This record gives sequence, structure tokens and C-alpha cells, in this order.
Amino acid sequence: MPKTEVILIQNIVGSGAESDHVKVAAGYARNYLFPQGFAIPLTGANKRRIEALRQRRAEREAHEFNTMSELAKGVSKLVCLIKVKTGEDGKMFGSITSGTIADELKHQFEIALDKKKIHLEHPIRALGDHEVELRLHADVVTSLKLKVESLTPLPTPAEKPAEARGREARGASKEGEAPRTEKRGKRPSAKAEATEKPAKGEKPEKSEKSK
Repeated sequence: MPKTEVILIQNIVGSGAESDHVKVAAGYARNYLFPQGFAIPLTGANKRRIEALRQRRAEREAHEFNTMSELAKGVSKLVCLIKVKTGEDGKMFGSITSGTIADELKHQFEIALDKKKIHLEHPIRALGDHEVELRLHADVVTSLKLKVESLTPLPTPAEKPAEARGREARGASKEGEAPRTEKRGKRPSAKAEATEKPAKGEKPEKSEKSK
């Protein structure tokens, strides 16, 4: 495939940065780079433009560095809250990706950030607190705090009054035990009652036979 030499007017992913002198496929340059104004052919006249392009590139990169440094200071103080759906066991449905985080930054803080700058080793699949690395610039790296909460929290039992808890505790301790009767002294038997002597001053009652 024939190649041609061009001077890039702006950053082209996979080819180079602004003011770079690179070789690309002739068809790619003719059909895409030149018509879009992304590059110019390498000629004697165009070589004189390289210095001006390099100066513009240096100014742009300095501006990007300053902007991202300021953003890093602000983002490091934020806590991004993300609410997700979970099952009754507290497990999340799905996961949180860099795209999800970018959307929440835009929605909550009006920060427009390319999701490619949000570095996740793997999607987040658990509730709780997390820290995510943000690669804002080649020389600017910071972290963002995330708090992942459930939209459907597990129900918690209501606190019972101390008196009710005490009654339940006493009932639980007696569970399974045989009921106890209070001891109030031995009750005299029927025979003992019949033969009991009358008190002093009282006449004994006559039985039915003596009548």
C-alpha cells in the first residue's frame, strides 16, 4: 500500500499529534485527512508552517494541563452518590461502569468527562464506598469517591419498648418448662379436717348416729 508524508494539523488517534510529520496510507490521506482539514501534504511551503503549529500545540497542551489540574483538585473533594436496584439479599442487579460514573458526574456536578478518563479495573458490583482512578491528563491523575446505595434497602425491625422486650425475655426463659404452683403451706386432707378438734369454748357437733 503506497504511503505519503503529511503534517498533522490536529491530534489524530493512532497517527500522531498536532505538528507531527508522519507517514500514512495515501488513500487515507487523500480521502479523509485532507478533505477534513486534519493534515496537509508535506511540501516545502508547508514545512514553514510546522513551527507555528508547534507553538499552537504547546499553548493548547499547557491550557489542558492547567484545566485538568484544577479539575483534579475539585473532583478529589467530591462524593458521587449512585443508587442502584438490588434484590432482597442486597445484591445488585447489573454493575456500575465508567459510562455510568460519567453520566452521574454530568448529572450531579455538571462535570463533562470522557468515560475513557475513568479507569476501572473491573465494573463495580457491590454496595458501599469505592474509589475510582481518574486519568485526566498524561501528567494529572486523581481519584473520585463513590458511594453506592440501594434503592430498595432491606427492611429493619422496629425497635421495641424496653418493657415489651423484658416480657418477651421472661417468656422465652420459661418456654418448655412445666408450670409451677406456688407453695402456700400444705392444705389439710379431708380426713384431717373431719377429726380436727373444736376450738376451746365450742361444743362439738353431734354426728348423725348420735342423734
